[in-house]
Amino acid sequence: MSINEKLGPRLQAAAEQNAILRIGWTNAGDPVPKNGELGLCPALPDGARIRALGILGSWVGAFGKGGSFTIQGDAGSFLGAANQGTNLVCERMAGHNTGFRMQSGTITVLDGTGNDTGAQMDGGTIIVRGATGQRTGGGMRGGLIVVHGDVGADPGAGMTGGRIIINGRCPSPPPNVMLRPLKPAEVKEINKLLDDESLHIPSDAVCLQSQEQLAVESMGQMVSAGDLTQIGLVGDKLPSLPPYSTIDTVALLGTSEEVQSLALPLPLLAYLPSGESMDGSSVDDEACHGVLHRHPILTSSAPRAVDVFLIDEENIIDVENALGQCGGFAIDFDALPEMNPEELDGLLVALKSLAKTNSPVLFVQGIHRIQTLHSRAALHNADVAFARIEDGSGLSEASALPMTGRSAKAHIHSSTIQTGFLLGFAASGHDLAVLVASGIDLVACEAPMNDPADIAYWLHSTQEELSQHLRRIGIESIDKLERKHLRALDHETAAISGLRLAGYDRPLPHWFAR
Repeated sequence: MSINEKLGPRLQAAAEQNAILRIGWTNAGDPVPKNGELGLCPALPDGARIRALGILGSWVGAFGKGGSFTIQGDAGSFLGAANQGTNLVCERMAGHNTGFRMQSGTITVLDGTGNDTGAQMDGGTIIVRGATGQRTGGGMRGGLIVVHGDVGADPGAGMTGGRIIINGRCPSPPPNVMLRPLKPAEVKEINKLLDDESLHIPSDAVCLQSQEQLAVESMGQMVSAGDLTQIGLVGDKLPSLPPYSTIDTVALLGTSEEVQSLALPLPLLAYLPSGESMDGSSVDDEACHGVLHRHPILTSSAPRAVDVFLIDEENIIDVENALGQCGGFAIDFDALPEMNPEELDGLLVALKSLAKTNSPVLFVQGIHRIQTLHSRAALHNADVAFARIEDGSGLSEASALPMTGRSAKAHIHSSTIQTGFLLGFAASGHDLAVLVASGIDLVACEAPMNDPADIAYWLHSTQEELSQHLRRIGIESIDKLERKHLRALDHETAAISGLRLAGYDRPLPHWFAR
């Protein structure tokens, strides 16, 4: 983080002197190799020239827009990920997922790479001298990969475009991938592109490319087995409040003193594909403007200053522009390659270097991996851990309540890490009250419409419904909701949730069994 914070001014000074910025040397020129630096030099601009010495960690040179970056040493995983124009050279080995989701530019590795080199790439060129691991070019949709060495199993698995040139041993390709000899014109074209005789390919190199296949419509995934309608809200011994009483429904996203918290008018973060849907300029009603302005959302593009940017494999190439203007960011682990703690740290360093200072960080993952999500949130000090209910497991919201409670108790020991649910349906005021009473801090769900006026009406009516439930129960703040206010309205819900069964007024006996 320290190097990245100083990078901008130092790049500008180097450009004015027409010099290369050196990392890993003293001002006197003595070598001081780096050892394990993560997320180094993200989003390099056009014209930047950098040379680094040492063994670097993951997510180095990611999100680059231009310039050149040479590493005299090794690099970790995700070298040059989401590259959009930078020319990267690693003079020794690189780890897994080199060039992940790159669109343009060139990445050259001179001593081999790990698994999934060029995974999901759309364009650009990756050149590897040495062996590569499994699934080279997996899921690639465009671009060129040249390997001067042996490749591991499943090369080109799932590829739909692009070419993989192999000057070495190649195993049998997976289904829908064709292995063929190169045409003389292709050899000439590729060698001209490589522009380095030591990396030129011979005429006996082979090419992997995708074959046409039948288009099969996706069968979709299993959906949640229920909702929250079979959980009731009851008062304790307090009388109901007057219908005109003011109710506090405000929730904070990010409770640590080290982050810039986002104030939510209610514990709901609506998801919309684009933040432009919250633009009320086309709406004449001033009340709608006020509602839209007050409510932050979760979005995948065009976030406003108060919104949270949800990062996945499709929009990861847009992070530089989005993070500079949003109020926080969320990492969707279900839509990104699996990462170990070191790789995730590298991604966090790169993203935090591009985001506003002290922006809250959210983690999102499927409910059936709730323990992994919570342990990750604790280890990497995330601000919110959102469990996605619709993850294909079919687990219901009621069954997710005790799962979340047990996992949070086992893994989350910091009072500043909040838990959340990402629902598969538009939440109502009743749903928000039930989830907050069960110990969930924040709720996210997809907005049921995209029109700004309709969104404003839905948000306002949800807040009014939530307030009505709290008045009926007899509490003036959502912070006073507790588990004692919940009742399972049928036997099945009580059996899977551990809530008190209405009428029986206590949990079913098996919840007390050892």
